[in-house]
Amino acid sequence: MTDMPSATYDRIINQKLPEFGETKCVAGPPISDRRIAIVTTAGLHRRQDKPFALGVGEYRVIPDDTDMNDLIMSHISNNFDRTGFQQDLNVVFPIDRLRELAADGTISSVARYHYAFMGATPPTDQAPVAKDLAQRLKEDDVDGVILAGV
Repeated sequence: MTDMPSATYDRIINQKLPEFGETKCVAGPPISDRRIAIVTTAGLHRRQDKPFALGVGEYRVIPDDTDMNDLIMSHISNNFDRTGFQQDLNVVFPIDRLRELAADGTISSVARYHYAFMGATPPTDQAPVAKDLAQRLKEDDVDGVILAGV
């Protein structure tokens, strides 16, 4: 962090973060019995969905049967390099790798829905929607998540 501009450093160090109480870890089932979803911070969404906006805590739902060629990125950070995404979606949304794990029995199944946030959003703006996302994951019987942070 010492190489970044001082204004950026100060903003990161002084940003407000949500507070969470202590929660004891709970052991889950073996990975071979888990249903897995992807949660990415790459600002991905289907072409017909609303693009992400600056500082808005929200997410987009990506159904598993989405044509992956229909995904676009509206991540607004000018510091975010999109080259990897343009060459291989799996860099920011490892759906092919996840499907391979399901096909070979490493995991039980792939979730029906995956989720995308726009990473350049203050954490305090994302905290309220995280509870909504947790409920959606439970409804889809998801008990494991790949967090693809970018």
